[in-house]
Amino acid sequence: MLGDPIAHSLSPALHRAGYAAAGLPDWSYDAVRVPAGGVRSFVEGLEAEWRGLSVTAPLKRELLAVATEVTERARLVGAANTLVLGPGGRLADNTDLPGAVAAIRERYDGPVTAATLLGAGATAASTGLALVELGARSVTVLARSAERAAETASVIAAHPTAPRVVIGSLATDPAVGEVVVSTVPADAQTDELVARCGDAAVLFEALYDPWPTPLAASADGRPLVGGLDLLVHQAALQFALFTDGPAPLAAMRLAGEVALAERSVR
Repeated sequence: MLGDPIAHSLSPALHRAGYAAAGLPDWSYDAVRVPAGGVRSFVEGLEAEWRGLSVTAPLKRELLAVATEVTERARLVGAANTLVLGPGGRLADNTDLPGAVAAIRERYDGPVTAATLLGAGATAASTGLALVELGARSVTVLARSAERAAETASVIAAHPTAPRVVIGSLATDPAVGEVVVSTVPADAQTDELVARCGDAAVLFEALYDPWPTPLAASADGRPLVGGLDLLVHQAALQFALFTDGPAPLAAMRLAGEVALAERSVR
């Protein structure tokens, strides 16, 4: 797992639990701090026994440049969180998009015709595309920066179904649609912002620590998709890509829950 910062990541706990449950005792998974601009040198220094890499911010777009092959969904998002290594080359993929689809459908089986994203980073782009995959014809992006929102909006609008994408202000504009996805920090979730999300049928909080965030705490019986749900589903897809076998989803989820519980008592 590469990123900067990286010490907070639950991914090592999930993947290690998966390897143990699948009977792969010789497999290992570690978190390595790699700053922006460092992906290529890191990848080129790897030895042949490496099977793959997971990456997080700020390296997801950078990872595309070191791949010899890029999946269609990674091209669509414009970022990759997975690099599969083998004798045939380096395959860049994005499991955030299908992971978000799976996470939403695990908690909610109703219609998705419109949705709102709070924030405009790489997670917002992949989750917005996931919502379009689920049927959204209109996606609203509420962000602090119109310039950054424009980049995310263009990624979502490039989906083959050509959804309508609207850019608005995180500070003032209402959330619309069946699903609201937050990718903003917990301290940015003011009472007023949370109140503007009150009509959504489903809340999707991309964070898993701290938990619950103000938005998650407001769910009040509504379906709530958490950051751990997203992390587990995208990690399970990575596990399958790395090992060529099915992921032990329950074992990976339990490992994540235990790791979070341990953090809360420190």
